[in-house]
Amino acid sequence: MMAPSLHRRSLLLSTAGLPLLARPAPAQPAADHFRVVTSQEINGLDPARSGYIFTRMQVLETLLGADDGGLPVPGLARSWTLSEDRQQWRFQLRPGARFHDGTPVTAQAVVNGLERARTQSGLLGNLPIAALGVEEGAVSIHTSRPFTPLLAFLAHYSAGILAPSALEGGSVRAMIGSGPYKVTRVLLPQRMEAERSEHWSGPAPAIARVSYLAAGRGETRAAMAESGQAELVGQLAPETVERLRRSPRVTIDTRAIPRTRLIKLNCNLPLFRDLDARRALSLALDRKGMATALLRSPASMATQLFPPAMAEWHVPALPPLTRDRAEARRLLAGLGWQPGAEGVLVRDGQPFSFTLRTFSDRPELPGLATAMQAQLREIGIDMKVAVVNSGEIPAGHKDGTLEAALMARNFSLVPDPLGTMMQDYGPQGGDWGAMGWSSAELNTVLEKLGATADPAERAALRGRASTILHQELPVLPVSWFDLATAVSKQVKGLTVDPLELSYRIAGAAWAR
Repeated sequence: MMAPSLHRRSLLLSTAGLPLLARPAPAQPAADHFRVVTSQEINGLDPARSGYIFTRMQVLETLLGADDGGLPVPGLARSWTLSEDRQQWRFQLRPGARFHDGTPVTAQAVVNGLERARTQSGLLGNLPIAALGVEEGAVSIHTSRPFTPLLAFLAHYSAGILAPSALEGGSVRAMIGSGPYKVTRVLLPQRMEAERSEHWSGPAPAIARVSYLAAGRGETRAAMAESGQAELVGQLAPETVERLRRSPRVTIDTRAIPRTRLIKLNCNLPLFRDLDARRALSLALDRKGMATALLRSPASMATQLFPPAMAEWHVPALPPLTRDRAEARRLLAGLGWQPGAEGVLVRDGQPFSFTLRTFSDRPELPGLATAMQAQLREIGIDMKVAVVNSGEIPAGHKDGTLEAALMARNFSLVPDPLGTMMQDYGPQGGDWGAMGWSSAELNTVLEKLGATADPAERAALRGRASTILHQELPVLPVSWFDLATAVSKQVKGLTVDPLELSYRIAGAAWAR
């Protein structure tokens, strides 16, 4: 759902003429226009809110990027060094880098952008950064202690660097970045249009114009891919993937990615405060059945939080999450829950009843929620389902009204999953992570993990962190994620980023 007040909101930005760049092959579509369609709305211009749209569309740049394996690659920074005590980083910027307004990308502009990101986003604000500054023309970052994954955090979209002219009174008034494409028009919350930037210092993109559209219905997105109305379509519903495989217009790229569908529980509530209650809910879930019938991917059933694609965090020796309704009923009876009217469990006169929020941006989630509703009912739990705007999940976390939520958590928005772990399972929990639950041992493990560079120690710490979450179940893993993307056969050279940091359009071209 979209806020009605935003439907008509239009922000028109500079529309300077295209530069005289070498043209790609004549076989390109007449409009020379690459169209991206996914479900995610543009919630504003601030990188902290919708930076993931602008970084993926290669409008906004971060200091660093990441390769398919999560290792750092140059972004605005062409190189970097670390002091012997591992507490001072220096980043040399890419020569000739300019913002879309023509002004140079200076070290001071980058420092100002990072300082702002520390106040706008909890992500950078939680890091042990002691000082940011400029030293001999380079960006300098001092940390209060060694912090190994800093480079991965600097690739997060909230650390995108804006031109000084993009800001007015501390607010973002225009999206003025430094990437190969510059914004020409934004229609919040659904559409963004961009074109090649004449100030881009790298190779000129073969594709001149790009656009982004947020389309909420999965069937609509599939139809747009099928009819040739988009060159890249993401977040495809499982039931449409097989149909699209038969389409002559598109190629389907499917790959396992570091994302997990899970249930977030409010552990402040008496319903979920006891570990045995959380275990009972987990034991009631038919993960295999849902993965097979609804997701069309039996191998995606989650046996633990982290999928095998996250080899460094996946622990094969952990006992797998399974379904056992008899054990679930036994655990609940041990907590004092007894069958009541219409088969719903009751304790102290109160039914075991709660509302689970989910959203249709991920088209499979409402169907999964309905299936789980029936599965929990079998053990006497009354779960209501509310399909809401995805923003109501973090909002409910903040105001305490959220009881439970079904969602998909991406562990690679920071290329090192430690970033998401710190955000989700720190002492205060996180909007998309734990609620009303914390572990002193886990916090210590994560802090040590950020401080050490020893491979053996890091492996042991990651395994311990995964084990704690598996045993305590502050969130209930449901299924792992296969990313299915439809790419037009009119395009060549386009690779799908498994970390979902970029759509990589600037490196593609029209097929001959």
